Amino acid sequence: MPGPTPDPVDGAADLPARADAVIVGGGIIGACAALELAERGLSVVLCEKGVVAGEQSSRNWGWVRLTRRDPREIDLMSLSIRLWGELAERIGADVGYRRCGVVAPFFSEAEREDAAAWLAHLDGRQHRVRLIDAAETARLTPGSTLKPLGALHAPEDGRAEPQAAAPAVARAAQARGVRVVQGCAVRRIETAGGRVTGAITERGRIAAPLVVTAGGVWTRLLLRDAGVTLPQLRILNSVLRTAPLEHGPEITVRGPGFSARRRADGGYTVSALSANIHAITPDSFRFLPKYLPVLLKDWRSVTPRLDRSFIDGLAELRRWGADDETPFERVRTLDPAPDAAMTDRALARLTEAFPVFERAKVAQRWGGMIDVTPDAVPVISTAAGVEGLIVASGFSGHGFGLGPAAGRLAAELATCAAPSVDPAPYRLSRFFDGSKITPLTGI
Repeated sequence: MPGPTPDPVDGAADLPARADAVIVGGGIIGACAALELAERGLSVVLCEKGVVAGEQSSRNWGWVRLTRRDPREIDLMSLSIRLWGELAERIGADVGYRRCGVVAPFFSEAEREDAAAWLAHLDGRQHRVRLIDAAETARLTPGSTLKPLGALHAPEDGRAEPQAAAPAVARAAQARGVRVVQGCAVRRIETAGGRVTGAITERGRIAAPLVVTAGGVWTRLLLRDAGVTLPQLRILNSVLRTAPLEHGPEITVRGPGFSARRRADGGYTVSALSANIHAITPDSFRFLPKYLPVLLKDWRSVTPRLDRSFIDGLAELRRWGADDETPFERVRTLDPAPDAAMTDRALARLTEAFPVFERAKVAQRWGGMIDVTPDAVPVISTAAGVEGLIVASGFSGHGFGLGPAAGRLAAELATCAAPSVDPAPYRLSRFFDGSKITPLTGI
């Protein structure tokens, strides 16, 4: 069964000879960065090897959450929630964004203490997230059989529709002059004298002093060719959606063994935090020391697997020239097979918690590749030694919700504007400057 089909975008047929900036990748991050740069008056070309939102930007859960966000992401996510709230009016399109709230029940005193410890990171910030008791949890989740002690409740958290969001932003960027070119892989980032001079695509060269790499799991390969190391591994997450179902929860629920949110079509997107598989590649061994902290902390949430990915990873070690076909062209859209057993378990746990799902019919399953960094925090950063190169990748499963703010921060770094949030937690150099790699919330 193929993955989700994103809304179509009518791309341009040709490339300009030059631009102020080239965006690599047509997911939510790339589309938002393109929109931001265009609104700042820059001429922008967005190059996408497949179709806009063809990969993880249309395959994620569709959550826009502050709940249990890594503390280093709180300010960025707060900005993103505000930008999501303004997005429909800004771009003239409904992307399904709704502030439905998120509830995360806890079932022991240890879990309560853990939730309270996370909540302490919001001290001094204006957020409505709070701990609620069992009675309030039951009121927010009618029809549930869960018997929690209470829950973490974020009423301003929300949801949006992944298949619609990035395409709608890309179309708005086009209306502001951005050239969106689909089926056009960037093969190399061109540099001279320690700065970016352009991008070499499969259709020719674009001269540009700025390149923003927002290619998801493909970003490491492209940066490696430019002499920049991004520690990044691929994690497969499996998801299912149900057919429309009446009388299910309106609030998004992160429960024991499942996560579920209502969709605009009346169905539900269902998965679990444990529904992650890491297919072992040569990079798994290269970056193992950097990933040990997160693996030791969240080892139960990721299942290792040895399959053809290792052979593919060996092939990707080969360097290529500007005229060579690249891995980006050989795989236009990553469409990995989902782990049906994992999604079945998630649906079964959801049904235990909400018996109404006994009537649910599975409409579709899909897999998506998440680009994970060693601390599960994204890289939104300049690249030392390559002026004009901005990295926006490694979102570790958080990219959809963070998308609007991440695009804004990437644009601010590209134009040397005052940043809306402190970019220090997202600097690429943290993996090489002796900083302690500390996973706080996992993927």
